[in-house]
Amino acid sequence: MRNANLQDLPENAAGGNNLPERIHTAHLVRKRKVAVNVRVTQLIILIASLGLWEVAGRLKWIDVLLFSYPSKVFVLLGTKIADGSIFPHMGYTVVETVVGFILGTLCGTALAMLLWWSPFLSRVLDPYIVVLNSMPKVALGPLFIVGFGPGILSIVATTLSVTVIITTLVVYGSFREVDDNYVKVVRIFGGTRSEVFRHVILPASFPTIVATLKANVGLAWVGVIVGEFLVSKMGLGYLIVYGFQVFNFTLVMASLVVIALVATVMYQAVVYLEKKLISRR
Repeated sequence: MRNANLQDLPENAAGGNNLPERIHTAHLVRKRKVAVNVRVTQLIILIASLGLWEVAGRLKWIDVLLFSYPSKVFVLLGTKIADGSIFPHMGYTVVETVVGFILGTLCGTALAMLLWWSPFLSRVLDPYIVVLNSMPKVALGPLFIVGFGPGILSIVATTLSVTVIITTLVVYGSFREVDDNYVKVVRIFGGTRSEVFRHVILPASFPTIVATLKANVGLAWVGVIVGEFLVSKMGLGYLIVYGFQVFNFTLVMASLVVIALVATVMYQAVVYLEKKLISRR
């Protein structure tokens, strides 16, 4: 019996050594199952929503003139794609959105860094930032049109008015919430203010900055579409306004579908970027 127990020890020990690996494998399997279940549920909700919309339109439960229905919208989109007329409008709007998204995030983060660097400047600018954030951005549109002209510059400026202030407030708030004990440790070892920011403040605020990127995708689209409502002769916002003017609400819904699809692609690109940055860290 004693010899049998001794022979079993290496096998038991090997099994014990593999226990963390088995736990990790089981965790990955559960994680994949959850991800699959989430995707399937999302797909079911999408299909059910489109199906209910189609049925409601076909059976006249809703006003088809105003809300149309999916098959009619997709037929119009297919026609626009086949003749290529949708692509100039989509490209114009996407360029404006990407430019506004990138500039808004960079400028807002830079302003947040400046406010953190200078507490005096932060106290001086605080009421102005609050007032600018509370102002309706549509009201600033005519000023941008007069200042920058009826073109892409005024639309990008409208987008920046939406994204910059929000980015500044969120990122600066994250900078201020970093634990002071970490800052004190770097100070004790002789770290300069730039080293404190580079090694403590910025890494601790990384999740907030990424979350701000995700939020800015939607905000950039809001700014661009509002700007195109006011001034543009091209773009998806222009198609929406034109559709309302000629009572072609199927065109309006088709433009909204395109906006939703492109915005989803942009959001997924930010999620992919987030994963890459986290893996590098």
